[in-house]
Amino acid sequence: MTTFNAFWVEKEDKKIDHRVVERSVDDLPSGEILIKVKYSSLNYKDALSAKGMPGVTRNYPHTPGIDAAGIVEESNTENFKKGDSVIVVGFDLGMNTSGGFGEYVRVPSDWVSPLPSGMSLRDSMILGTAGLTAALCYGKLLSMGAKPGDGPVLVTGATGGVGSVAVSLLSNQGFEVIAATGKDQSHKYLTGLGARSVISREDLEQEDSRPMGSPKFAHAVDTVGGRILTNVLKSLSYGGSAAICGLVASPSFDVTVFPFILRNINILGIDSVELPLNKKTMAWEKLAKDWQVKDLERMVKEVTLEDLSLEIERIFNGEVMGRTLVVL
Repeated sequence: MTTFNAFWVEKEDKKIDHRVVERSVDDLPSGEILIKVKYSSLNYKDALSAKGMPGVTRNYPHTPGIDAAGIVEESNTENFKKGDSVIVVGFDLGMNTSGGFGEYVRVPSDWVSPLPSGMSLRDSMILGTAGLTAALCYGKLLSMGAKPGDGPVLVTGATGGVGSVAVSLLSNQGFEVIAATGKDQSHKYLTGLGARSVISREDLEQEDSRPMGSPKFAHAVDTVGGRILTNVLKSLSYGGSAAICGLVASPSFDVTVFPFILRNINILGIDSVELPLNKKTMAWEKLAKDWQVKDLERMVKEVTLEDLSLEIERIFNGEVMGRTLVVL
């Protein structure tokens, strides 16, 4: 019987307890692929699950971790064989299926992407769901005709995982990036990733009753929602697009139709959870080749399973910048 270590979240009424426990592979859910996890990453959704927040994980005890990269240990499908390097992000992993904060996961084969040539397992999890989401935002902007000559691209929540990768990716592709953040100490970090300039989150949160403002940004990647997204949409140039993928400020925003019918702007919704596997795999291939992010080491902090409780608190305290790599 194979045993392994896992980060274990127990919930009784409103009391939450975290610890690292020994589990058996036999206790994992059914699925065609058993993966020995080498790396995972800590995301905001993992922190919500670890805090017992409703809407992410229904049943406890539970092992979070919406990302996992590792080596196939067992396979009941022709698509993968023992020894293959693979990536799993999204779907139900780490939500209600035992996730990447354990040394093994067992998942359906249609959740699994092969590790693309030119990308290491470690780099795939520095990127993780955040990097995949940033790539999907970038791809959507390109699909609407975005190009560097259009003008500056705003990235909100720029010190977060999605924001950090988006800043680096857009900059590497020749776009002028304006990074928005509420962390005053992060300017050097963001310019190091390629941001041309950094603006304060407070500047984008100002209440403005006008239906439109002056055009400031050609396009945007928004990770926060709320009033910031409202003001971003009012400030897009003619034909501009905003790829939206987050709601840490608010899931709601308030805007009239005027920017859409007078400036021809576009809202592009991004989903990296239930996105079909072939599209996820295509995005990983792009990140390994044409869309390589060259600044991964600038944005990563490595932690172990034993460190996760502290890192989860740091996420909720707004103390985390970039990506948190979980080394198993």
